[in-house]
Amino acid sequence: MTVKVEFHYDFGSPNCYFVHKVIPEIEKRSGVEFTYFPILLGGVFKMTNNKSPMQQFAEIPLKMDYMRLESMRFIEEHKLTKFTMNPHFPVNTVQMMRGAIVAEEEGYAAQFTDTMFMAMWEDGKKMDDPEVIIATLNAAGLDGAHILERIQEQPIKDALIHNTNASVERGCFGAPTFFVGDEMYFGKDRLDAVEKEIIRQR
Repeated sequence: MTVKVEFHYDFGSPNCYFVHKVIPEIEKRSGVEFTYFPILLGGVFKMTNNKSPMQQFAEIPLKMDYMRLESMRFIEEHKLTKFTMNPHFPVNTVQMMRGAIVAEEEGYAAQFTDTMFMAMWEDGKKMDDPEVIIATLNAAGLDGAHILERIQEQPIKDALIHNTNASVERGCFGAPTFFVGDEMYFGKDRLDAVEKEIIRQR
């Protein structure tokens, strides 16, 4: 049986970066490939009346401390030694996420995704600056100017809006969100459950 697994993501989420780095391990063990589904997290928050954890728990320092602890545990468990908090966070990700739509359409989604996550969460670049985006893509062997030109096309903008709306309609309220068939899971801490469900369905 073919199992469909979707990863609904936004480059602006450090938890999505963590998941992106761990997904290959799950794919190797399960023999099932994840489908990357780009969404605009800001749009999801707006539609679902949700907020980022930094906003939600800003006045609950013990909660913030615990979330940092959990992140450190995850980093250590999976040896994500290249991770660094982006000094420009939060970053407006609309250009990057539209770029992901272009990359999917043109057939270099994996390279684009790796490049964006690395720039955001390993190199600490200001990835809402068009010049920085172009330079980063060019350095990775992609045509940055071409991609940024294409993200201004209305069908590309509409595709990201459609993805975001469709994700919310299925129950998404944040990222990372996963769908294993019709079963939804939220958060990097649900990866074990995602893997178990993949095996169950397969």
